[in-house]
Amino acid sequence: MIDQLAQKLARADHGRGALRTAYGQIGGAVGIVVNALLAGAKLFAGSLSGSVSIAADAVNNLSDAASSFVTLIGFRIAKKPADKDHPYGHGRSEYIAALAVSFLILLMGVELLKSSVERIREPEPVAYSTAALVVLLVSIGAKLWLAWFNHRLGKKTGSAAARAVVADSLSDTAATAVALLALVLSRYTDAPVDGWFGVVVAVFIFRAGIETFKDTVNLLLGKPPEPAFVEELEREICSYDGILGVHDLIVHDYGPGRIFASAHAEVPANVDIMQSHDTVDLIERDLREKFGIHISIHMDPLVTDDAYVDALRALCGEVLGRIDPALRFHDFRVVRGPTHTNLIFDVAVPAGYKMSDDALTGRISEDFSKIDERYFCVVTVDRGFN
Repeated sequence: MIDQLAQKLARADHGRGALRTAYGQIGGAVGIVVNALLAGAKLFAGSLSGSVSIAADAVNNLSDAASSFVTLIGFRIAKKPADKDHPYGHGRSEYIAALAVSFLILLMGVELLKSSVERIREPEPVAYSTAALVVLLVSIGAKLWLAWFNHRLGKKTGSAAARAVVADSLSDTAATAVALLALVLSRYTDAPVDGWFGVVVAVFIFRAGIETFKDTVNLLLGKPPEPAFVEELEREICSYDGILGVHDLIVHDYGPGRIFASAHAEVPANVDIMQSHDTVDLIERDLREKFGIHISIHMDPLVTDDAYVDALRALCGEVLGRIDPALRFHDFRVVRGPTHTNLIFDVAVPAGYKMSDDALTGRISEDFSKIDERYFCVVTVDRGFN
């Protein structure tokens, strides 16, 4: 049913990414309705029992309804096309929406903590109510369903905002379970457990807010692409005839469906440049159609028909492998002279590699000079972005 409704909304929209936006709109609307109903029911239950944890849980549901509204707005803004001020589109507005959701979650956690501490200082009796018990049980079921529902939407859309709602719904389930326990215990004890359980609920909510905040900030700051995606892109590029290798692949995420990338593809130096250029153009078009990624590929000519250069290239691989198997090299060139031979190449090191650039280049030059003092290394260190 959800898929059919999304298809109908997408057909009415016609814009790029219309189906994804439709799923986001459905998720936002469902979240607003479910959380508003739960908030009303819990406010009623809280008034019957006089429980601060139930009343606070009701307020939390109201904040969730507001979060769903923010998510809905985020999807609408993200759909806007590129303009003069935003040449890469508005896709990151979804991340901003998720960030706003995290702030709302944290705010509710703080407010709930304050009210719970007040209840601990000045305890009030909680009246057990079967109606309140039923409301809380129904709320737990509804929140579990909402988490499952948004998980499905997140898989279809890859939305950070949808994932934030999943985390929030699961924390709400735990929070409501704690409020339920406090209500049940009130039937058997006069101890001021309500305030203490309210503190536990606040901790659940606050933890969900912090996790959502961290995940969203990572996306805004520039989270590296998934290694599997990078490997798939490199494998796809290297599958074309005339491509010997790929390196310096950089992926920029400007929001779902707005991924830009650049890469260097190694091509045989003895092949006509127009032929290689045609191959690269074909790769760029195919990747755009298959992955929805805008990629710009630079050609690096590679000498493949010189036995002397091939032997030195193999030697370079051995030298780097002895230093560290994680090291890779590319753009290998040889300039022979009467007194020495320049070995010119780039060394790619993983992100966070401990050895400094100067120490690494010094070690490489030293190891080559031990093999033959006429070898002079001109090395550029590439720090990985993926």
